[in-house]
Amino acid sequence: MAASKSLIIIALYSWLCSSSYSFEANSSEGLLRIGLKKRTLDFDSVNAARISRAGDHYYLRKKGYTRRNQMDSKAEIIYLKNYLDTQYYGEIGIGTPPQKFMVVFDTGSSNLWVPSSKCLLSINCYFHSRFKARLSSTYTKIGIPCKIHYGSGSISGVFSLDNVKAGDIVVQDQEFVEARKEGFLAFLAAQFDGVLGLGFEDIAVGGATPLWYNMVGQGHVAQQIFSVWLNRDPTSTVGGEIVFGGLDWRHFRGEHSYFPVTQLGYWQIEVVDIHVAGNSTGLCDHDCEAILDTGTSFLAGPTRAVAQINHAIGAVGIVSFECQTVVSNYGNRIWEYLISGLRPETVCVDVGLCLYNGSQDFSTQMNKTFNNGTEKGSSANETALCTFCEMIAFWIQMQLKQQKAKDRIFKYVDELCEKLPNPLGKYFIDCDKIDNMPHVSFVIGNKSFPLSPQQYIVRVGEGCSTICVSGFVPLDIPERRLWILGDLFMGAYHTVFDFGNLKVGFAKAA
Repeated sequence: MAASKSLIIIALYSWLCSSSYSFEANSSEGLLRIGLKKRTLDFDSVNAARISRAGDHYYLRKKGYTRRNQMDSKAEIIYLKNYLDTQYYGEIGIGTPPQKFMVVFDTGSSNLWVPSSKCLLSINCYFHSRFKARLSSTYTKIGIPCKIHYGSGSISGVFSLDNVKAGDIVVQDQEFVEARKEGFLAFLAAQFDGVLGLGFEDIAVGGATPLWYNMVGQGHVAQQIFSVWLNRDPTSTVGGEIVFGGLDWRHFRGEHSYFPVTQLGYWQIEVVDIHVAGNSTGLCDHDCEAILDTGTSFLAGPTRAVAQINHAIGAVGIVSFECQTVVSNYGNRIWEYLISGLRPETVCVDVGLCLYNGSQDFSTQMNKTFNNGTEKGSSANETALCTFCEMIAFWIQMQLKQQKAKDRIFKYVDELCEKLPNPLGKYFIDCDKIDNMPHVSFVIGNKSFPLSPQQYIVRVGEGCSTICVSGFVPLDIPERRLWILGDLFMGAYHTVFDFGNLKVGFAKAA
């Protein structure tokens, strides 16, 4: 069962993140607070659309119930079940009267888009709210076509103009994209409707003015800052909040440490070093950059650096994980069958991991597994387990011929499992070892920002089916040592995006 569950994660882990919000506003003070809602993370819902710029953004959202914030009679916050998730989403309204949409508040992009009622050829659009221009009295047609690319898909549509409502604030004449086509794989299972970009206008597709710029320009906020709090308390139903024009003092401790934005476009800062267990990894040497991205769940960085960190914390790739799982669960039985004289392919049939097919040899079976991922007559899950079993049986057989001792043979097999390629770039952790894992710290300026293993590990599932996933994932940008600090980092540190002074501030989240 453990092996079967862990294989499912190949699809599930390839996507994660979202955001959702209800509103708490005090326009007279020039401050808008939006409650962020956390999406439950489970095997049935995680395998959803992944929209990512450079392959790094992940989104999800989920419906919930509403309830009044007892601290502010004007606030209305949506609560969701909290299960150590990294998904946050919020609600906006477009048009007059407002048509409601759930959007990702994404500091890693700068355009606002939602599905259009004219999105007829993409099945994805039929599963989401769609903007109906004819129902809005303030709608203005622009009609200029555009296409927004993400790492695992794209959307295309036309620019339009209308009022956008966020909480009690109404931004007039806001450019947005009515999406008429969405990438099939990227958005089919996504439960958010669109994306609201909070990056700089430099990266806005089509030269569109971002909503935040208009919010400032139209005088809706007293301060040119917005702040993000992502709740990491698994016992709380409140997912977090984004505050436009100010800070919520309840959600951080101490003072913020501020660092300059080094390159306009993204909320990008310099990272001096990365420490594991207090020791420098030497991965940066004052030459790393990091983007603060609320549209990314994880901590993404160069493949070589991520591999080194994951090795240091004891994480293994999905292929290595499955290989070692088969060794752990079936190794002794495979050993006993082999020393009794059975052939490797027969051993795996007797163990119950393979279906006998005399017309296919071992190499053919392996090629089918790794190239196609499926085999007629059996699931990809069964095919993979069979392939791992036959590889392990073959390795043990070769060592037996060299008359090696059992403990040495199994040590050798375990080492071979660790050296297997990790094409999907996903790393897994033994959940029972989390408490003994080291802290990983990002050194920014002259200050260290440590993450505990509880903060950089994501739990998927519940009870005996729980799988623990490393929050460090690979992302390679040519000729750059670039990191993406996503929700896992901002869950640990309340973050202020200071638009007026072009800097980013961090304080311990409360």
